[in-house]
Amino acid sequence: MSTLLLLTNALQPSAEVLPGLALLGHQVKILPSEGSALLDAPDTDLLLVDGRLELAHARDLCRLIRTTGTDIPVLLVVTEGGLAVVAHDWAMDDVVLHTSGPAELEARIRLAIGRLTARREADDPESHVIRSGEVVVDDASYTAKLGGRSLDLTFKEFELLKYLAQHPGRVFSRQQLLQEVWGYDYFGGTRTVDVHVRRLRAKLGPEHETLIGTVRNVGYRFVIPTVEKSSAAARDTQDA
Repeated sequence: MSTLLLLTNALQPSAEVLPGLALLGHQVKILPSEGSALLDAPDTDLLLVDGRLELAHARDLCRLIRTTGTDIPVLLVVTEGGLAVVAHDWAMDDVVLHTSGPAELEARIRLAIGRLTARREADDPESHVIRSGEVVVDDASYTAKLGGRSLDLTFKEFELLKYLAQHPGRVFSRQQLLQEVWGYDYFGGTRTVDVHVRRLRAKLGPEHETLIGTVRNVGYRFVIPTVEKSSAAARDTQDA
């Protein structure tokens, strides 16, 4: 469920402005269709601007929203007549008919929010980095490190480590790992998982091979050492 902000001067509830919205499970907040309303606007995932009756005003409002520096998606609600005049320089992300059904409306909302999430992740260098304990996996550069030490992994070893590190503590059967790491079209047996786990453990080294834990008669999981074990190891090192 997303939080949506509807900017409208209509006196009707949101269901009258965009009937399909009433059939969706989103939380909808309503504010006047004025630039000043944005000053007190609550956090939201997407903005809906009502342009059914005052299209020129809605156009100016969309442009004003963009001058505030926000990257929140803006959907302009229009009538069929409004579709004939909307242009790319109106600064909205998408246009939706006020008669749109719930399925179409949900798709447009989901895609708009998804595009924003993808842009933010692309701009965030840490979005490609998976950290589990001392293991750091960089999905962008296809590199993996353990306590600052680079690991020389093959492609499948890297993919296996990445997948397990993404789900610390979760147990995966050999068949599940075959499907997720090797793909559904892989025709080899589950023995190949055991071979890659053995090679991966060897490259992690004797002190860290237990990061890839075996669950008897089930499969494998990524194990993050407990705080107690880490503290004990640190004390042992100091005593030595």
